[in-house]
Amino acid sequence: MTQTVPPPATASPATPAPGPSAADDRSRWRALAVLCAGMLMTILDQTIVNVALPSIQDDLGFDRSGLAWVVNAYMVAFAGLLLLAGRLGDLAGRRKVLVVGLVVFTAASLLCGVAASPGQLVAARFVQGVGGALASAVILGMIVTLFPEPREQARAIGAFSFSAAAGGSIGNIAGGLITDAWGWHGVFLVNVPIGVLVVALTLRTVAADRGLGLRAGSDLVGAALGTSGLMLGVYAIVGAAEHGWLSAPTLAAGAAAAALLTGFVVRQATAATPLLPLRLFRSRDLAGANLVQALMVAGAFTFMFLTALYGQRVLGYDAGAVGLAILPAALVIGAVSLGLSARLDARVGPRAMVLAGLALMAVGLALLARLPVDGRYAVDMLPGIVVLAAGFGTAMPALTSLAMSGATAGDSGVASGLFTTTQQIGGAFGLAVLATLASSRTDALLASGSTEVAALTAGYRLAFGVASGVVVVALVVAAVVLRRPAAPADQPKQAAAVAG
Repeated sequence: MTQTVPPPATASPATPAPGPSAADDRSRWRALAVLCAGMLMTILDQTIVNVALPSIQDDLGFDRSGLAWVVNAYMVAFAGLLLLAGRLGDLAGRRKVLVVGLVVFTAASLLCGVAASPGQLVAARFVQGVGGALASAVILGMIVTLFPEPREQARAIGAFSFSAAAGGSIGNIAGGLITDAWGWHGVFLVNVPIGVLVVALTLRTVAADRGLGLRAGSDLVGAALGTSGLMLGVYAIVGAAEHGWLSAPTLAAGAAAAALLTGFVVRQATAATPLLPLRLFRSRDLAGANLVQALMVAGAFTFMFLTALYGQRVLGYDAGAVGLAILPAALVIGAVSLGLSARLDARVGPRAMVLAGLALMAVGLALLARLPVDGRYAVDMLPGIVVLAAGFGTAMPALTSLAMSGATAGDSGVASGLFTTTQQIGGAFGLAVLATLASSRTDALLASGSTEVAALTAGYRLAFGVASGVVVVALVVAAVVLRRPAAPADQPKQAAAVAG
């Protein structure tokens, strides 16, 4: 049966389509600023503590392996709960979940700041990760809902991408300054007034939403399987650096995580109200963008860690100098993602932006793979940092748009949580693997008689080279999987196909 397709409706010049008022428009952008501030606060806390770790160890008496869990406890809770938190936002209302997450995060920051023993601090960091997951999982979905128009959405996602990326660079600088001024307690206590302010502004500027209702997706079995599987998976990854990739604890945790996540997928395929509707993966762009992002961050997110180690252990920089050395990355990402990406996206489309950004990132990492023992910042470090950051600022907003393109209004929270989950797991896996490669290369050269700085530099160069290769793989996957935009000439053919 032939179905006629009416021509697209166009608004008459005399009666333009109604749009948001100027006041409504200003309120949306104010809400965006508050949402980005909340995202920045939760991401920043993943790196701000790094500089304070030696002071924490001296004050609280951590042993070397226990100290790592000041970082890992946050990461396990954060990455493990993002998917569940995103779905809770869809069901209970995203603003409600955001506010609860910010309150939990702020209260846990206070507990971290007053912790008097290693156990208290690690437990408080886990709770802080829970709050961070609840807050950050829903923010992207809220932004997409606030800005449905493509051009505005591209600008808003650019701001979101910058706030998420800048958190790492700002954390390294702020961590050193705060630790020097107020001690390690300050890196946690500084979140308390900021968190109270962000909660107040959220309640004032972000409109409440009703959500679908908890009965629309109360898959408790799926929630238990998915959350425990993700947490065990992240635990296995971050613990591999301590125990080894083929150790019994790592293999046992990895096998258990794989079994739980397999059960989760089976459950989602059969549950009446799944936590993660598998129909989302019918969107080629949504599935492809998550896969590309996992590969991209596995290769690129380690640059800050490796660059910091190179600056400190090879060039002799102090913590403050390392933070300043990495600062241009945040500035370049901001300039590209806030100023250029939205305009370029409108001209060439998100797929082209992703491909161009990934190519730049691979080049930037390849430049860092040439770092010498006696490197000079302006000549040897800065070019790679700038090119890498320009690529990230180009690719990430477009990749975020593609990852959210296949989600309906009722699924934007879980799509947001899924995207952030793949980012966290990809970054954790990449860091663990590349750090292991660098360490193994360094140990082998030291055993053969190389000097310490030469062995360290060779290890970092190997890690940067492998990271560049991983981003090239992400580029190939993106070129194959992500859909090409339909050409104007193809549109009549598509309409005819629908009519037929």
